[in-house]
Amino acid sequence: MPNIRRAMMGSAGASGAGDGSAGTFWGWGSNEVGALGDGGTTNRSSPVQIGSDTDWQVLDLDDYGKFGYGATGDSSLATRGGKLYSWGRASDGAGGRGDTTSVSSPTQVGSLTDWAYCTGGYGMWAIKTDNTWWFVGGNNGFGGAGQEDEIHYSSPVQIGSLTTWAKCAGNFRTGMAIKTDGTLWVCGYGLYGQLGVGSTTNYSSPVQVGSLTTWSQVSYGQNYAAAIRSDGALFTWGRNQKGQLGDGSTTDRSSPVQIGTTEWAMMAANWAYSMVAVKTDGTLWAWGNNSFGELGQGDTTDISSPVQIGSLTDWKIVATLSYSAVSVKTDGTLWSWGRGGAGRLGNGSVSNISSPAQVGSDTDWISVANGQGLHIHAIRSA
Repeated sequence: MPNIRRAMMGSAGASGAGDGSAGTFWGWGSNEVGALGDGGTTNRSSPVQIGSDTDWQVLDLDDYGKFGYGATGDSSLATRGGKLYSWGRASDGAGGRGDTTSVSSPTQVGSLTDWAYCTGGYGMWAIKTDNTWWFVGGNNGFGGAGQEDEIHYSSPVQIGSLTTWAKCAGNFRTGMAIKTDGTLWVCGYGLYGQLGVGSTTNYSSPVQVGSLTTWSQVSYGQNYAAAIRSDGALFTWGRNQKGQLGDGSTTDRSSPVQIGTTEWAMMAANWAYSMVAVKTDGTLWAWGNNSFGELGQGDTTDISSPVQIGSLTDWKIVATLSYSAVSVKTDGTLWSWGRGGAGRLGNGSVSNISSPAQVGSDTDWISVANGQGLHIHAIRSA
């Protein structure tokens, strides 16, 4: 199999440049207060199309085909054609629509058409085409909005005035972003060292993580984080009570620690303390909490170091949701495993599965997005 990871694209990713793929938008899982965006509040245990648009485009942010999306327990956020859409629960202003009213269909945030990429979980963050970084809305209890305060926001606010931000991640009152120069910056909640700055201090404006200028990807779970350098080296830090950092221990880390060698293509941090990742050879790996089989090993034993899931080498894109994981293979098939409650595995049931199982028989899935709640969204070819 060819190497599925290429070099970091810098500001090109932040411009919203696509990889040429676009399609229809689908979701499944918990649908409380309209989190799926299908206009209702009924849980879906199989993928259901959201609207009829066929131009949900895959962003080439990291050269592996993700798209701009953020999700928490009952809220979602996505970009399409430069517009920003949100739906679901609006507690603390999540969704950035200027109020706390829940909606069950994608609703445009403002009228601007310069949004490039978004992410989130309890708070929501985004990058614009001018490389500015924004807090879209939601909980700001520990300063994750980067505004030097702890005020919740229900409308987008810019984080500082710089125009050098390339990509972002965030969850549970902590925001993270990579600049176009490859440096990594964080703000928000730091109790478990999850900011990676060598302390447990909260910061309400961005601070740099170390001095490296080669960061390419970043993902954030619940009080822990992971990042990949442009050479394929993976680092983790923060809370580690279930071994989710993958360093063979359950010791919290307040500074990045390297996991393995320079072999990692992409990773996804789970809200429920586990991680899944794909190596450059197309193999699939996981570690951390395994309460419902989310490590894909056929059991429920926690593991504190990376362990391979099966022996296949055709895994491409991987994502997580609470206690579960989803992946798209190079052949366009969709797979899931872990906790099945609320239908979050998309296989028509609510049963737990401790090894990857194919979702349906379609081969036209092109992207799946990392979420932090009980629901997830994906893109299929139009």
